[in-house]
Amino acid sequence: MTDEEAVKIFKCLSDKSRVQILKSLVQEPMYVERLAERLSLTPSTISFHLKKMVDAKIVNSKKEQYYAIYSINEEILSFRMIDILREESTEGELQKKREDEYRKKVIDTFFEHGKLISIPVQRKKERIVLEKIAESFEMEKDYTEREVNIIIADFHDDFCTIRRDMVGEGILERTENSIYKRVQTVENC
Repeated sequence: MTDEEAVKIFKCLSDKSRVQILKSLVQEPMYVERLAERLSLTPSTISFHLKKMVDAKIVNSKKEQYYAIYSINEEILSFRMIDILREESTEGELQKKREDEYRKKVIDTFFEHGKLISIPVQRKKERIVLEKIAESFEMEKDYTEREVNIIIADFHDDFCTIRRDMVGEGILERTENSIYKRVQTVENC
């Protein structure tokens, strides 16, 4: 189910009259006039709501003699809400692209010729900068504090602050005997 289809369903379910129509159709398939009579609404109002529900695919319509008979689409309505929300989203790809562009912009702003110009004040930007620096560390390799300082010093003179922040962000782990490890994978730009 696409995001657009899910939105249509949620919009349909957010109207009291449509919910009442669905409750009636759960009991049995019906035509417009019978629904109108049952719910004390005009046939044109019922037709309007049914069109929206047919468009959202939560109601089916079939022709029988002179009438259109409406019934619920059990396949769609049997979806659990959590299943709809867990489905892959086209928005996810767009969000990933936006995040990658933002990450690149932050790196381009704070790094010049491979050197860190300044440590960002905003935590989100600092996290991106720290992840970029962490790419210089091998996963699960042990580093002494001196080795960590040398690697960080290649990026910025304030290696103590950066080392402390990398530990605080869970990018580096420090053991009791001052051995450091890169413990978190980071996305490459």
